[in-house]
Amino acid sequence: MKFILARKGRMTQIFQEDGRVKAGTVLVAGPITVTQVKTPEVDGYSAVQVGFSPQKAERVNKPQRADKAYMFVKEFRAENASDISAMGDLVVGSEITLDTFAVGDGVTVVGTSKGRGFAGVVKRHGFHGGRRSHGQKHSEREPGSIGGGGRAGGRVAKGLRMGGRMGTDRVTVKNLEILHVDVARGEIIVSGAIPGAPNSLVEIVSK
Repeated sequence: MKFILARKGRMTQIFQEDGRVKAGTVLVAGPITVTQVKTPEVDGYSAVQVGFSPQKAERVNKPQRADKAYMFVKEFRAENASDISAMGDLVVGSEITLDTFAVGDGVTVVGTSKGRGFAGVVKRHGFHGGRRSHGQKHSEREPGSIGGGGRAGGRVAKGLRMGGRMGTDRVTVKNLEILHVDVARGEIIVSGAIPGAPNSLVEIVSK
């Protein structure tokens, strides 16, 4: 089990040895500091809690502070204690860096999608809207009928696609590949697009 926290950067291209080009996202990763190691005997499950991006203590809530204050505190849960022990002797205060990853590793990336605020059905669900023909005036982007016909007994059916808040969701992208690792600069390039705004927090996990 490998894991690290990073901030999303720009997109780029990586040329393979066979001449093929792959699109990738540059992530500025780690180092992360272990703030707690949880065990089944004490906590009931195995996990490693880490801190990322050191911060002034007065800017962090007191329950989130360890020996140092961090802007982000995340927990990576393992199926069993052996997954954690395979990463080495992890104790409180030890650092995890990019050197645990290698080019070609398969990873899962988790991020928070961009917030869109209140969005209509055309943007949120891909509705086509009304016809742009004679007789239409203000219904080009309206959802149309939302009930009737006895389908739901005169009420709006539960789960009907309508306008509403869009974005700021936790999005998991699986089966991505590490294209490049630069330990000195703290950068890692992952294939494909990553959810979230630039400089947002990203979790990288490899089994």
